[in-house]
This record gives sequence, structure tokens and C-alpha cells, in this order.
Amino acid sequence: MDAKAGFFANLMEALRRSLADTFSIFDPGETSWEVLLAEWLTQLLVAIVLISLFLVGYLLLRRLLDAAVSRLRWRNQVEGPLVIGLRYVFFLLASLAIMAQLGLGQELLGAVARAALIALIFYVAWAVVTRVLLVLLARYELDRSIEQLLRNVISVVIVVVGLVTVLSQFGVDIFAMVAGLGIVGLAVGFAAQSTLANFIAGITLLLERPFRIGDWVRINDQEGKVIRIALRTTWLRTRDNIFTMIPNDSVASADIINYSTEGPTRLQLSLGIAYKESVQAARDVIMPILENHELVIQTPDMPPRLLLTALGDSSQDLTVRFWISPENYDFRGRLTAELLEAIKEALDEAGIEIPFPHLQLFIDDAKGLKPVVEPLYPVRREQA
Repeated sequence: MDAKAGFFANLMEALRRSLADTFSIFDPGETSWEVLLAEWLTQLLVAIVLISLFLVGYLLLRRLLDAAVSRLRWRNQVEGPLVIGLRYVFFLLASLAIMAQLGLGQELLGAVARAALIALIFYVAWAVVTRVLLVLLARYELDRSIEQLLRNVISVVIVVVGLVTVLSQFGVDIFAMVAGLGIVGLAVGFAAQSTLANFIAGITLLLERPFRIGDWVRINDQEGKVIRIALRTTWLRTRDNIFTMIPNDSVASADIINYSTEGPTRLQLSLGIAYKESVQAARDVIMPILENHELVIQTPDMPPRLLLTALGDSSQDLTVRFWISPENYDFRGRLTAELLEAIKEALDEAGIEIPFPHLQLFIDDAKGLKPVVEPLYPVRREQA
């Protein structure tokens, strides 16, 4: 019992010393805990008061901004960046006030303030350049793929220059960093060859423009509408509303069929009528269906037509040709199905036969064949 009591006494003493050593780091030294707690509460109250003052100022400036912007012609273009800038200034001032209460040095606070203001300036420059770019592209009617390329390039340039300028405020040696990144980038380049190839191929696609955003294309075995041309992948949306991302390296080396780049697309349907029927009668039945459909183009240079294209074994082969606009190419499957159904019903109502294959068998010197199974019992005829 004495041994056990001594063991537990030593264990409790070791635990007490460990806890004492752990909490010794919070020892205020010569200053009492009451004084430290009072200082912390004072700093917290001062921070809360400063944040409240900044918040009141932010709300007042927001109201003034809304009143001023509501009278501007370009409200939608300038309201968003101005509101974001105002919020940014509010958070910056609040953060600086809190850091000042925490006792950070004036040099560090000055560097943080300069870096934050420089970041704000670069953001405003990015917003202004982007807006001006959109106006110029709309004026010269350039396509969206060029717009996307220019916006990506401008964004990357502004972000890189802004990051370098911000880091320089904290005494970071940019040239040494660039040299180090060059060595690291060389190693990463070998490990990310496919990514770099896709990036270069994306720039090539945006410059050569084999297709644009909104075009309906076939790339290898994938067919769909181009939704986005990024620097690494091309996005397609199929008729089943399935999004497909294809690496640009594969797109650049693939066989590309663009159904929309040259304007309207011609579609055709094939059908046949019996030899006893008149082609003109079939044309009189089918042409009103084409002429009355809202998706079929009816211009003089692109009229719908019905042509006799071949004389088959058992039918006169007809081809129905019509044009649709590029924006309606999404509905090609539905349109052809509707027209086929309407043509079938119209031909049936007009009594025009749509033939199907017949097989007639002739056997030379053929005689009647007896039944394979003879009756087991002869049929008795009752005598009259």
C-alpha cells in the first residue's frame, strides 16, 4: 500500500509541475493580470468603436454613391466596381485600425497600407480596361472568342504586375524570386508538358478561329455547340445538354466540321413513292408542309425543294431539301422528325403509296404439293 501511495504521489507531483511549466508562458511578469486584462478590454473597445465609425461612414457613402450613380447613364457599368472599391476601403481601414491596436509597428502598417492601395489601383485599372475593351469590341463587332482572349491576356498581365508591385512594398527581392521561379519553372515545364501544349493550342485556336462561341461543330466523334474556348480546354454542349471538355491539344490536331460558320445549313430527307404515282402530285402535297414550317427558310435564294434523285428497284426516290438558320441548328433532330411525320400523314391522306419491298417467287414446272401430314382417319362422307 505504501508503494502504491508513493507512486500516485509522485505521479500527481509530476503532473502539477508539468501544468505549472505550461501555464508559465502566460505569466505577465511584473504586470498584474488585472492590468493586462484592462489593457486588452480597452483595445477591444477602441477597435469596436473604430469599426463602428468606419461602418457608419461606409453606409453614408453608400447612400451618397447610390444617389449619384442613379443619375448616370452607365449605372450598370460603374455601380459594381464602385461598390466593391468602397467595401475594400472600409475593410482596409478597419483592418489597419485593429492591427494598430495590436501594437504592430508603424513601418509594417505603412507597408500594408501602401500594398492595399496599390492593389486597389490595379483592380480599378483592370475594371476600367475591361469596360473599355468591351465597348471597343462591341463597336467593331468582333466575335466573343477574341474578346475572351484579350480579357485573359489583360487579366494575367495586370495580376502579375500588381503582385510584383505589392510584394516589393514588403522588401521582397523580385529579381531573385524571378530567377528562382525560372529554375523551378523549367522543372515544372518538363512535368507539365501536356498542360503547356494545351495552353499553346488554346491560343492558336483563338487566333485562327476555326470555330467561335455559339457555333455547332463536330470534333472527332464529339458533336455539340461551342460554349467556351478556354486557354486549356474547349467546352461543348450536346443536344442531350451534356457538357464535354476537350483538351485544346486534341482539338488543334482533330478534324473539325463547323456547321455554323458559313451561315444557313441545308438539310435533306429521303423518301420514295410507287412507280404508279406522279412526282408532281407528291410535290403538291409535300411543298406546303415545308413552306408553312416556321424554322424552314423561305428566301428566293434558299427555297425548299423536292427533287426526283433516283429510280430504285421498287420506288421513285425523292429528296426533300431545305435550309435552316445557324441559331436553329440545335433543333435539327426535332425538325426532321416533325417534317417526316407530317409528310407521311399528308401522303396517306392524298392516297399516294409509299412502297415497301415485295418478293414474288416463280418455280418452273412446279406442281401442287401434297399436305405434309395426312389425316390419320379418313373422313367419312354420309351417303345421301
